[in-house]
Amino acid sequence: MAIFEELAKKDHEQVIYCFDKETGLKAIVGIHNTTLGPALGGCRMWNYEKEEDALIDVLRLSRGMTYKSAAAGLNLGGGKAVIIGDPKKIKSEALFRAYGRFIQGLGGRYITAEDVGTTVRDMEWVRHETDFVTGISRALGGSGDPSPVTALGTYEGIKASIKWQTGSESLEGKSVAVQGVGAVGYHLVQHLTRDGAKAFVCDIDQENLKRAANDFRGVEVVDPDKIYDVPCDVFAPCALGAVINDKTIPRLKCSIVAGSANNVLEVEDKHATALEAKGILYAPDYVINAGGLINVANELEGYNRERAVQAAAGIYQILWQVYTIAKDEKITTGKAANTLAERRLASIGRIKQRFVGVNMQKRARGII
Repeated sequence: MAIFEELAKKDHEQVIYCFDKETGLKAIVGIHNTTLGPALGGCRMWNYEKEEDALIDVLRLSRGMTYKSAAAGLNLGGGKAVIIGDPKKIKSEALFRAYGRFIQGLGGRYITAEDVGTTVRDMEWVRHETDFVTGISRALGGSGDPSPVTALGTYEGIKASIKWQTGSESLEGKSVAVQGVGAVGYHLVQHLTRDGAKAFVCDIDQENLKRAANDFRGVEVVDPDKIYDVPCDVFAPCALGAVINDKTIPRLKCSIVAGSANNVLEVEDKHATALEAKGILYAPDYVINAGGLINVANELEGYNRERAVQAAAGIYQILWQVYTIAKDEKITTGKAANTLAERRLASIGRIKQRFVGVNMQKRARGII
């Protein structure tokens, strides 16, 4: 792979390789854009087949975080890290502390957090070596599990989508097919059924299904292979990515796709256009699922649960802006979300061309 050509394609600022022989740490940190502030993004641990696959993943994910932060109105840039290896086999305190020392060496350009394959405990190990980590437990002053706040933002996004289509945000009598009722999906079902919606749910984990069906009224369990065929108002993917594709779009019997999963569209432009052609309103995933990011970002100012929840509820208005741009400019909602993010980056970028010195208050708090 021509690495610098790949960086140029997506306008990445920096890629850092981290290696520690003693602990077995092999990590890559991607910093995409710091126009709005330090890059923040999770640390994914995955047993990649090839090191090149890990690099491709970190470049893709870090760019996505830039757009996610910008659209969410956060003063943060986009970054991501990947640790190469099987999280069930090579995890150790020493490995994550070694990773933390590399992060500390970046001087705050990148702030790490948990992601696929890493946990709150792992981030607490990282915290021993760096100031630049979020997603730690509530007991240590962090935000803890971000799932409830992610679910809240997704719920607000669903209400905004329904109102855009029908003129009313009421969920009474509406039906939502929730694909995946794990950490986020479970809390989403709680919100939906509380407001009078019927939830069709599926999950490959039987314990997740039992919990959702037993805890909430208005829940009907569906086979995972048949969830796309359920007649409903909203299809809410809350598990795997790339589930909206050439095979599933013809099967959808909904008027809205809005869920918490990342990278829902297998091919972004192609499948956003296909949904629009079918009359289905698509809530761009990185906008509607930004509650988790908003939650951990809140730690940087000293975590306040009420403030984080209020900010996540603002996803309602952000999605409304996306839909308005799409309507006014006759583009897909996916392109409208990118447009919203890019305009904010351009606007703030012009302001930041003028250096005004270091903010010592923020430096003292470890933000810069």
